[in-house]
Amino acid sequence: MQLLIADLHLHPSQPDIAKGFIDYLHGPAREASSLTILGDLFEAWIGDDYRGEFEHRIIAALKACAEAGTRLAFMHGNRDFLIGEAFAADSGCALLDDPTVAELGGQRVLLMHGDSLCTRDEAYMAFRRQARDPAWQAQILSMPVEERIALARKLREQSGEANTNKAEDIMDVTPEAVIETMQAHDVRVMIHGHTHRPAVHELSVSGEPAERYVIGDWRPGTGWQLRVDDDGLTLESFAI
Repeated sequence: MQLLIADLHLHPSQPDIAKGFIDYLHGPAREASSLTILGDLFEAWIGDDYRGEFEHRIIAALKACAEAGTRLAFMHGNRDFLIGEAFAADSGCALLDDPTVAELGGQRVLLMHGDSLCTRDEAYMAFRRQARDPAWQAQILSMPVEERIALARKLREQSGEANTNKAEDIMDVTPEAVIETMQAHDVRVMIHGHTHRPAVHELSVSGEPAERYVIGDWRPGTGWQLRVDDDGLTLESFAI
């Protein structure tokens, strides 16, 4: 069995979700051969050089799960794009490129965070290009920790305000971008998170049937996962 999750947005202000994730790493995740996190594990990450007690607890739980035999992989999201090699080494997570083609359940699938598909949100796409630029990231990481904390808080506030004023369809993926991306990678199954709209979408790619799985976000009391086993791919929610 393989498991995929996304969009936990872990933060000290949501201790129930953090506890649920740690319990998950000690339970269901250890029954799986692999656990893949498709971005936004953290609500914010200001650099591998800053870790408070909260971050240390999460990293320790990940490491323990990896040492118990579960292969862990992490893909950057739009909130934790500054996670780097030090985090990967300490947590036992392999870093995945966005996008990544993998084999799940005997078929080629495309793994993504999903934000790159929201092409109608032009303001966000401009920010994404900046945020993924290595030179910009290096500049941010060279700032004192206090300034990075303040910047992360400011960006979170701006994101919340901007999303309040955006139309719902703008914050969802662009259908044409989905088709073009699947064609470019020659896949008929796509898996992503980001939109917080869990669903299985049936579509057609190059005249062939295809599927897009959207993994839901974790909230107090509820988590989401995509389970891959002998029965195929199953999107499901569960209590935390």
